[in-house]
Amino acid sequence: MKLLRYGAPGAEKPGLLDADGMIRDLSGEVADIAGPVLGDADLARLAALDPAGLPAVEGTPRIGPCVAGVGKFICIGLNYSDHAAESGMDVPSEPVVFFKATSAICGPNDTVEIPRGSVATDWEVELGVVIGKEAKYIDEADALDHVAGYCIVNDLSERDFQLKRQGQWVKGKSADTFGPIGPWLVTRDEVPDPQNLKMTLDVNGQRFQDGTTATMVYGVAHIVAYLSQFMSLQPGDVISTGTPPGVGMGQKPPRYLAPGDKVELWIERLGGQTQTVIAAK
Repeated sequence: MKLLRYGAPGAEKPGLLDADGMIRDLSGEVADIAGPVLGDADLARLAALDPAGLPAVEGTPRIGPCVAGVGKFICIGLNYSDHAAESGMDVPSEPVVFFKATSAICGPNDTVEIPRGSVATDWEVELGVVIGKEAKYIDEADALDHVAGYCIVNDLSERDFQLKRQGQWVKGKSADTFGPIGPWLVTRDEVPDPQNLKMTLDVNGQRFQDGTTATMVYGVAHIVAYLSQFMSLQPGDVISTGTPPGVGMGQKPPRYLAPGDKVELWIERLGGQTQTVIAAK
């Protein structure tokens, strides 16, 4: 099942993508695609609906972030060994954990703003994990039972802010529009193996990232169980699990985003994103 949110920013409605690619309105069934409806029982109820009996959404509305009311936006750094190498950093002995501000979240096809003072705005295609059931001190064997589904995340990063401005990475990760998520929340039954998904990212039609979740250092189940030892994970929390090689920082010479650039992301089974880059006002 592919769940989504559509409409103007701040006024999105819940929807479902049917087998023919038509958006069906879920407003009569749920208030929003958010924590309270991401548990197994509620997802099963939505999956049992006949999409043909739901109102069709005409036209091509804006697609919003696929999850509303995200409580925590957690990221895992250096989780692909070849990306760690291009970054000049060692593969970590434990997952590197940092946060993005939830105010960075935007729709998958919204414009991306280069923040004021930026000289090194970069891209990162990542597998996003959406929590569906509280996870606290859980075992890795049970971890995927706590996952509602998956989505695409572009973990945009300002490298100078991240690496040269002292302190934690959050400063380089949290600018407005630095967290496009979606287009769909694809429920976990449609992704039987999250460690076997191809992923790509193009800038202006040039392929920069071409990887697979199979090369993650720490897989989804390990990450969810690991994080649950340090904090409870709540329904609607989003975890961005790291990026394969090919980021702008790793190019020779480095290649960073500029106004007018077009960024296209794709992950197998999860759809695609397209963003145009502008300068922040």
